[in-house]
Amino acid sequence: MRPHHFILRAGAVLATLAFAAGAAGAADLRVVSSGGFAQAYKDLSGPYEQASGDHLVSEWGPSMGATKNAIPARLARGEPIDVVIMVGDALDKLMAEGKLEPGSKVVLANSPIACAVRHGAARPDIGTVDGLRKAFLQARHVAYSDSASGEYIKRELMDKLGIRQQMEGKAAQIPATPVGEIVAHGDADFGCQQRSELQPVKGIDIVGLLPQEVQLKTEFSGAVVRGSRHAGEARALLRFLAAPANAPAIEATGLEPVAPMHAAH
Repeated sequence: MRPHHFILRAGAVLATLAFAAGAAGAADLRVVSSGGFAQAYKDLSGPYEQASGDHLVSEWGPSMGATKNAIPARLARGEPIDVVIMVGDALDKLMAEGKLEPGSKVVLANSPIACAVRHGAARPDIGTVDGLRKAFLQARHVAYSDSASGEYIKRELMDKLGIRQQMEGKAAQIPATPVGEIVAHGDADFGCQQRSELQPVKGIDIVGLLPQEVQLKTEFSGAVVRGSRHAGEARALLRFLAAPANAPAIEATGLEPVAPMHAAH
């Protein structure tokens, strides 16, 4: 079921927006989200705008890496951003560097890694570590991301599977482009990325999650950028995204919602 079906039928979701409707005038909020939370954010942004009166100016960029759209690079350039939504570890680093408002971090969801093949292709069984190892070794070309999941695959998973040498030359880290698109276009016959980033891509079949023994779940969090002219509205947006009433919409995008331990004030 698509996330907006949850939103349309859940009156409680609109109730959670009441806090925002009282904000002092409408604001243009510039939000940059990394891909892992992007679909959930897209599905929830419309109801938020409708009830709050704020306008969300939405852009996308990875949580790390060297591409010009990466969130750390945007902040280093001084782009006028109000809210960032990104991998928790990378957000914590920016917080420590003084780029984000202290105490404004809100944990939104966890994201497991999944793998996919081109639509209609044979689906390898990756339910066990041995099955996952065989899927990597039997693939002609393997793609993984340049963000959190890809860094884990490159730096740790290959060694855990004992296949680093065998995969040299046929496994590649993909900058900027979603792994699912690489698989859909036939440039790789097997690809792994966070499930929430694979799920919206057409032309692929998700074959499953990494086995629990080698799984890595990535935390996605949001925070207010230091110096934002709309800090109050930015915190209200983060409170809304973390509201328990929105958990079904987040879960429908392939993420695992988490109860907010600390709300933005």
